[in-house]
Amino acid sequence: MEISGRLDCGDGIELAWRKIEGTGPTIVFLPGFRSTMAGDKATALSQWCAARGQAMLRFDYSGHGESGGRFLDGTIGRWATDALHVIDHLTTGRLVLVGSSMGGWIALLCALARTERIAGVIGIAAAPDFTGRLMWDSMMPAEREILRRDGVLHVHSQYGDPTPITWRLIEDGPRHFVLNRPLELGCPIRLLHGQADPDVPWELALRIAECVTSSDVEVILVKSGDHRLSRPVDLSLLTRTIGALLDPPASI
Repeated sequence: MEISGRLDCGDGIELAWRKIEGTGPTIVFLPGFRSTMAGDKATALSQWCAARGQAMLRFDYSGHGESGGRFLDGTIGRWATDALHVIDHLTTGRLVLVGSSMGGWIALLCALARTERIAGVIGIAAAPDFTGRLMWDSMMPAEREILRRDGVLHVHSQYGDPTPITWRLIEDGPRHFVLNRPLELGCPIRLLHGQADPDVPWELALRIAECVTSSDVEVILVKSGDHRLSRPVDLSLLTRTIGALLDPPASI
């Protein structure tokens, strides 16, 4: 059975969460930029965990979904702190971090901060360092000027309303970049990425694999997969990948 609640961050902002008690390690789902714990991947993973009696935690970052706070106040540093706060207060023992898009960046930051607890990291179209590589670097000079002047730039999104990009987000990003150095992680890492992803180049998965020090790294490319990887076939791939990590086949 899944239970839910709210966790105070200590600054008046409460984070909404949902949790399944069960066998460890606990699966922790980390949503993407402007995404929530009610998305297709988080929901499918919750159902899968419940069916097999696997412990799971999902939550909304501040300014997202059911949590308090304003999205425009958010940064990578703030959202990584949110993730560590719920992990430290609502889980015990070993963890498998599952991060989608921005959540893949947050997962790497959390894994580096809690290395002794990490049993594995799964990235789904993981987008570490995206505030620089995929946002700032791709902006026209006029867009950068608007961002500096107004503090926010609204850009077109194929997923709904225009996406607000704040100067606060761009300025904070480089403090948390991870692909500019070796990442001292020894846990198994699995990186799923669609080669038809219009938002995050699939080559970024190869860069992550290059940076992490773990020798147990697999990059799984889905030729027809888009950025979300939430088709039934994609969700099946996700659960199979996690299942193989939790229950490795016996050696012959």
